[in-house]
Amino acid sequence: MLLSLDQLDRACGAVLASAAGDALGAAYEFGCATVGPNGPQMLGGGLGNFAPGEWTDDTSMAVGILRVAAARHELTSDAALTDIARQWSTWYDGNPPDIGIQTRTIFSRTGSQPTATELRDTAYALHGETGRTAGNGSLMRTAAVALPHLDDADTVAAAARAISELTHTDARAGEACVLWSLAIRHAILEAELDLRAGLPWLEDDARAWWLARIEEAGASGPGRFTQNAWVVEAFQAAWSAIVHTPTPPGGMPTAHLRGSLATAIAIGHDTDTVAAIAGALLGARWGASAVPNEWRRMLHGWPGLDAEDLVELATRATLGGLDR
Repeated sequence: MLLSLDQLDRACGAVLASAAGDALGAAYEFGCATVGPNGPQMLGGGLGNFAPGEWTDDTSMAVGILRVAAARHELTSDAALTDIARQWSTWYDGNPPDIGIQTRTIFSRTGSQPTATELRDTAYALHGETGRTAGNGSLMRTAAVALPHLDDADTVAAAARAISELTHTDARAGEACVLWSLAIRHAILEAELDLRAGLPWLEDDARAWWLARIEEAGASGPGRFTQNAWVVEAFQAAWSAIVHTPTPPGGMPTAHLRGSLATAIAIGHDTDTVAAIAGALLGARWGASAVPNEWRRMLHGWPGLDAEDLVELATRATLGGLDR
């Protein structure tokens, strides 16, 4: 597959805009701050007392996937999935300031440097105990999943499901990741926002169920989806924020990206995660070039990376697996 420069910009944009949405939303998570009249700002603070422009666990876990994609140029083998598990374990061992309850529970049980099988088995056991593993923690980290497999939608779907199952056994979490990752792929390749693009990769019953959820998000205002720690409402909140933010005349990519992220954060509750999810798809549509420069200059986070490091890793992840 040959990629145009615009497509490569959009591939990098998925990662960069997701990180920007995450860092932007961090200040407002669960009511830590109130959005002012000028819209959300890169204030820092939040539950993890982050520095302005610092990304949270959403992007840190996505970076683990991105680094493996850049090094291996694939994400479906047992070796790649174990590498991802160990990237996350290294991050967890550094005592991050903010981490989801489910993810913390799983890593507290596996010990340091687990294999993919060990991590997946621990997640499965937790699901058996609680029956509740459909949080938004796997959907939030999907920005890079499609990048090394843009030439193969089947493999994107397989990677999305396999990476989700490392920590989230519930089928709805995996299905949401499949749909969002394939929508990112479609946006990168076709410059279109189409969340239905991934429906053929779901089973019949799941396809009908998710189509109804997508249509509900399109028909309902973003404020309807406040229970967005649940993967389904996080998915709906992000999509509703995107489709209910008008695209200014003439395109204006930066304006639509800014406006959609502001809409996502205004929903409230898990603001950094909803904005990270929305940002991944917005960046895949509008490109890294649509991310405002003032955000790019501020972005930073685990493991000591900045915005330009994300772009470099995304470029390597995208081009490494393709015949250029």
